[in-house]
Amino acid sequence: MRYLPKSDSERRAMMDACGIDSPEALFAHLPEAVRIERPLDLPAGISEYEIVEYFRQRAAENGIGYASFLGAGVYRHFRPVLVDAVVSRGEFLTSYTPYQAEISQGTLTAIFEFQTMICQLTGMDVANASMYDGSTALPEAVLMAARVTGKRRALVAKSVHPEYRETLRTYARNAGLQVEEFDYAPEAGTIDLDDLDRKMDASTAAVVVQSPNFFGIVDQVKAAGEIAHRAGALLILISTEAVSLGILEPQPEADIVAGELQSFAISPSYGGPFAGIIATREKFMRQMPGRLVGQTTDSRGNRAFCLTLSTREQHIRRERATSNICTNQALIALMATVFMTVYGKQGLRELAEQNLAKAHYLAGRLKPRFGAGFFNEFAVRLEGRTPEEANKALLKKKIIGGLPLGRFYPELADSMLLCATEMSSRADMDAMAEVLS
Repeated sequence: MRYLPKSDSERRAMMDACGIDSPEALFAHLPEAVRIERPLDLPAGISEYEIVEYFRQRAAENGIGYASFLGAGVYRHFRPVLVDAVVSRGEFLTSYTPYQAEISQGTLTAIFEFQTMICQLTGMDVANASMYDGSTALPEAVLMAARVTGKRRALVAKSVHPEYRETLRTYARNAGLQVEEFDYAPEAGTIDLDDLDRKMDASTAAVVVQSPNFFGIVDQVKAAGEIAHRAGALLILISTEAVSLGILEPQPEADIVAGELQSFAISPSYGGPFAGIIATREKFMRQMPGRLVGQTTDSRGNRAFCLTLSTREQHIRRERATSNICTNQALIALMATVFMTVYGKQGLRELAEQNLAKAHYLAGRLKPRFGAGFFNEFAVRLEGRTPEEANKALLKKKIIGGLPLGRFYPELADSMLLCATEMSSRADMDAMAEVLS
């Protein structure tokens, strides 16, 4: 409970202890534009019934019946009802980080199964749990590569998700990392291998590429890996659309795979939550951040699980820590685990094929900007109007359009990024194409 001083003398004593003249001085660091100088516009206390009715009315104002073609790192996929049935169970919903293995076997088992499935999807030897999201998994992977190689420079493709690159720059600012970007081919949309080769040197710890990249294009991972390995750098492969892993072959050139599992039954909700992953080769696993659950046997010889290779204390050693990510993200990872269990290997492949087919149907009605092959996203160039104007026209048809690319790529100001998934109907795609063409 917050302590409220009862008298002026108490308030004055508290301000003196803080070294301030008035309570407003506590907020002096905030810009004037974000301060509210008036009382909050809140009604007097109301009954529980009135509160419930208020929220019913607000819910009725939500936009329903809209088709969406937004992607760009957050995707609209079907969520099996079994996901919520499992994750809402009390033993999962209220569990904390399972340090005490003797009372946490259920949670540890779920995390172990999650790690196993991620290894199967990525082709890596070992995977972790409890990464916040894909955007923080990227800098954690780069820091991991720096520890492995003893180098402090990273080359990142401009076709990697712009917000992931922004998060990496934030990490790098105070971590002693040098981050440099290399270009993409303007016609194909794939990485510019010549630019990568020119910028590559012996001080580079990691080369970061995304496939499918931010433009939805399946990129040249093998060629990038060859360039990186020639200079003694690691190749970090980023994935933001997990459904693509159901059809794309694992890339043996990758040393670290990092990314986002939001597509696996984690519904978009005002910016989160998400579930990030890092998977790598066995020889690098001691430098991997986050949780790692291992299989062992108990005193009776039965199969058992425990956290291994890392303790909580390792994550609170400030600059000497492998990572400062300490929160248990296992509940969100459990959603993805249930999703993968429901679909299975063949189901994930069929889901990926549906996404591929629908996106290519829509692209056939439009004119993709880039010439390389793509998965379920692609860029289109608009003529005669801006992407923002096109999106306004689409909203009149109850269609949420694409992402204007000029926000992140000024040279693509005339283009938008569209995404079609298994949730996109033929009628909606036809209506979208009619407006845009």
